[in-house]
Amino acid sequence: MITRSCLNVIGLLCLSMALVACSHTQTRENYANLAQEDLDAVGESKSSQWQTMDQIAPASYLTDLIQDPQLEALIQQALQANPSLQKTQLTLQASLWSLKSQQGESLPSVEASFSGNRAEGGNTNYDADLSISWEADLWQKLALSEQASAKTLASDEALFQASRDTLVANVIKSWLAITAKQHAIAIEEKRLALLEANEKLILKRFRNGLGDLEALDEARTSASQSKADLVEYQENLAIEIRNLQLYLGRADPVDFVENANYPEVNLTFSDFPKQNLQRRPDLKAAYLAIEAADLNTSVAYKDMLPSISLSATLSETAASPRAALFGSPIWSLLGQITQPLYQGGRLKAAAEIAKLQTAQAYQDYRDTLLTAVNEVENTLGQERVLSQQVRHIQDALASSQKNLNQYEKKYRTGLVELNDLINVQETTFDLEAQLDNLMYQHLSNRVDLGLALGLGVKSE
Repeated sequence: MITRSCLNVIGLLCLSMALVACSHTQTRENYANLAQEDLDAVGESKSSQWQTMDQIAPASYLTDLIQDPQLEALIQQALQANPSLQKTQLTLQASLWSLKSQQGESLPSVEASFSGNRAEGGNTNYDADLSISWEADLWQKLALSEQASAKTLASDEALFQASRDTLVANVIKSWLAITAKQHAIAIEEKRLALLEANEKLILKRFRNGLGDLEALDEARTSASQSKADLVEYQENLAIEIRNLQLYLGRADPVDFVENANYPEVNLTFSDFPKQNLQRRPDLKAAYLAIEAADLNTSVAYKDMLPSISLSATLSETAASPRAALFGSPIWSLLGQITQPLYQGGRLKAAAEIAKLQTAQAYQDYRDTLLTAVNEVENTLGQERVLSQQVRHIQDALASSQKNLNQYEKKYRTGLVELNDLINVQETTFDLEAQLDNLMYQHLSNRVDLGLALGLGVKSE
């Protein structure tokens, strides 16, 4: 017979369940929808500015920009041996096991124990126990926790993909930079050889009484400056090679064939696929983090709801191990309802913290989205500027080379002074070095542009 006191306890429990359920169902901001709206708004506002990118084309990965067997081999080495990337992958594997651990919380747990004890002057008794416990997922709290862990794992996977993409982009740009440094050295070596030849010519003219000390000092100054620049370029090349070694995860020298020329890369927009920033893994990771935080908020509210647990125990005490293990055990079954009533506001505070963490995740997403837009616009702007600069410097170099040919002819006929010829030679070398550097920046910027648009590498 149910007593009045039992009815009071049951009524109080039902009332608390209703109150907590009402507090749980309060309206919360749907930050995932807000994030999607922000992304759609960016797509609409930038569609006219990025319309040159809206063409379906085969290039879908960073590695499609440059087709080179040697570069492909270097990229594979980096993906397999880079320590930072390997550390990120190990972290991802740990997250996977955490998810599996989370999945186990919704399953029954089984524990077995066997013990023996003997009191002074008495016989030895053996105890065997087998207990099974299970918490009913009445409010889908465990299911939501598992979903949150899955979202977090997916976010970590996206961040790992972002790390892979960044690593490959760095390898490509370092490989291009090595070629650029080699070209700078070759141009400076040609300049130095010409300056030294001019210095000898001026010295010879001075000894014949056809020149002055000022011209000789100026020639020596130019040659010394060129030597200093050459030493700097050589060290810059060594530094870039060491950077590549770092990306490859190795300390020994990199064994690869030096490129005489830049690789052939189609620098037209028609080779880029249709883009809407959704391919960017960092943006995916930020969005998944919002969903995970929102699920954790739901779990925090459900922690204030009652929990139902069931446990069953089989136990046997006997004078021998065989009898304890294989006898007729006594069983007991326990069902329990637990309702948090007062914990000093701890559960409420945890729920509010979870809500704020969801809001923070949304702001992180906005920051990532704005950064993505900024990167695309900056690289697009650089693409246009560098394309124009390359064309202008090519025209200037062609004119300078024609001018140099004319000055050489006039110098041989005595119509211009040697200093005038040297000035034209210096201008030509400067333009050649500037053009080569712009070509490198153009190629490097194309890699940055592809990375900004989400052109990563194929996932394993």
